[in-house]
Amino acid sequence: MKKVLVLCTGNSCRSQMAEGYLRHFAGDQAEIYSAGVEAHGVNPRAVAVMREDGIDISGHTSNLIDEYLHLPFDYVITVCDHARERCPYFPTRAQKFHYNFPDPAKATGSEEEIMEKFREVRDMIREYCRTFATTHLRS
Repeated sequence: MKKVLVLCTGNSCRSQMAEGYLRHFAGDQAEIYSAGVEAHGVNPRAVAVMREDGIDISGHTSNLIDEYLHLPFDYVITVCDHARERCPYFPTRAQKFHYNFPDPAKATGSEEEIMEKFREVRDMIREYCRTFATTHLRS
């Protein structure tokens, strides 16, 4: 079974959404993990917008990359430039992928404007994960 690690800065939004979608699209074809170079806690807005799309990430935890150094990953996906810059030393033979998604946690404006930014990023992550799972995780 393939093992995938999704990395982000704080493991609160983008990597959490990607973990949720990759689990959904991969089914039982892969084990999916997410972590950050810091742990900021799972963002409630990320939980809310994922729930709108039928994916429950409310039970996810925010984890540090150090917790997974012992696992033999097949793929490591960085979802922000900051994580890619901070993690070039990650000791793995895994194939590495990178996509710099905008950080919805930095959105400003009214609550509805902020939530709309979360939805935009969620939709981008959903399509990336659907393609990744189809290409790399399905037998």
